[in-house]
Amino acid sequence: MSEWGKMITPNRREILKSAAGVGALAISSSTGILPVFAEDPAPKKGGHFKIGIGGGSPSDSLDPATYTNSYTELFGKTLHGYLTQIDADGKLGGELADSWDVTKDAKTWTFKLRKGVEFHNGKSLDAKDVIGSMNHHRGEQSKSAAKGILASVDDIRADGPETVVFALKEGNADFAYLLEDFHLAIVPVKDGKADVSGVGAGGYVLDQIDYGVKGTGKRFANYWKLEAAWFDSFEALSIQDATARTNALTTGQIHAMDRCDLKTLHLLERNKDLEITSLAGTQFYLLAMLCDVAPFDNVDVRLACKYAINRQQLLDTLLQGHGKLGNDNPIGPAYRYFDKDLPQREFDPDKARFHLKKAGFSELKVSLSAADAAFVGAVDAAVLYQQDATKAGISIDVVREANDGYWDTVNMKKPFSASYWLGRPTADWMFSMGYAANAAWNNSRWKNARFNELLVTARSELDDKKRQGMYSEMQSICRDDGGEVIPVFANNVNALSKKIGHKKIAPNWDLDGLRCVERWWFA
Repeated sequence: MSEWGKMITPNRREILKSAAGVGALAISSSTGILPVFAEDPAPKKGGHFKIGIGGGSPSDSLDPATYTNSYTELFGKTLHGYLTQIDADGKLGGELADSWDVTKDAKTWTFKLRKGVEFHNGKSLDAKDVIGSMNHHRGEQSKSAAKGILASVDDIRADGPETVVFALKEGNADFAYLLEDFHLAIVPVKDGKADVSGVGAGGYVLDQIDYGVKGTGKRFANYWKLEAAWFDSFEALSIQDATARTNALTTGQIHAMDRCDLKTLHLLERNKDLEITSLAGTQFYLLAMLCDVAPFDNVDVRLACKYAINRQQLLDTLLQGHGKLGNDNPIGPAYRYFDKDLPQREFDPDKARFHLKKAGFSELKVSLSAADAAFVGAVDAAVLYQQDATKAGISIDVVREANDGYWDTVNMKKPFSASYWLGRPTADWMFSMGYAANAAWNNSRWKNARFNELLVTARSELDDKKRQGMYSEMQSICRDDGGEVIPVFANNVNALSKKIGHKKIAPNWDLDGLRCVERWWFA
């Protein structure tokens, strides 16, 4: 691992006591395409920025509670402000929160709000906006994807117009990190009701949006950040097809694209007018088995499916080396509490057959739904899996689903389907969002009593060695009992015109922490 790939280890006391604790992510590149560290010339304002995103759906909404794909998530970080933010070095700092303090038991968090922040509708930020924005995701009737993030919050109250106090049910040493989640946008609140129409305190004001097609915005004249929001305006196009995104970039119709097709990346690399970025972070690809639907309600069937996939082949052919091997749990090498001693699961048809027999099957026939909307190359990955699984007595019918509507009709609905996670900055956050028993985005509807017990205990444990032990056990449980085949962790591989300037690119979310619109400029 290169110098920049060494783990950035946070000091827990700093995280608890300051507004700039060191982050939990490592930054690395596993390929010859390196993240850009040297800064471009000084930023300058002007121009109309156009970007093609491999996400978006006609059923999308500007309500932050409903964000389900990279398209709406990008709009979240472009239109809105958040209490905290993570920079390119993985450091946690305040955004709309100027500073914060926390009690020794990590149960009471007090945030001082930044002065001089204005929403797009002219309203000044105050504590009521924060409380209303958070409560939008809470309550029994809430269907917010962030409901699980705030489940540990017992009460939120104002201590004057510029101070917000969060009282937690149990201590959470990582709580300030959670407030950076793209769902937890701070919106203006009137009469206790959050305005989720797209009005925010971010660098750009929404102009118009045609869901599943494109959206546009203009720089907010009263944005409080003086060194951000360089473009006069932006246009984000939903272009699901990777070939279409690539053609749009190479013909100058857009200035940047996400999720490059790695099979044709070498062609983009030859283009002297383009820059390719490949950043290792927390993104992973998965195949989710619904654990409450036969035959996946049998753990031995799930294990058979996990042993029947050739991970190295997918890393080499699908990702072209732009990633790391997955081990059927969501905590990869970029995480602080990654268990490097957990044995790597390998392709083993004999073990797969053993578990099939143990489950009462001599052979197994299943359908696997996939579309490139799940991740670029998902259908190809399913076909490769199909070929290898036959050696283990598993017959996979690959169902090529339509890209349009995939997240509404397939994901978390079909018994066996392809999906992906961008990951989260901390292990607790990732586990809580996608693997807790009642998490809104538990892709496989998996429940494990011991796992859920450890999840709550580890969250408030301040002894680092004990916490590591708990997270290691949770990774093992997820690996051996969970409902997801996680073959690879994928680098965020994007392409942009060399007309675009930027500083060091953040890896915590794709596209510079989903903040490319406010951080980049025309060189």
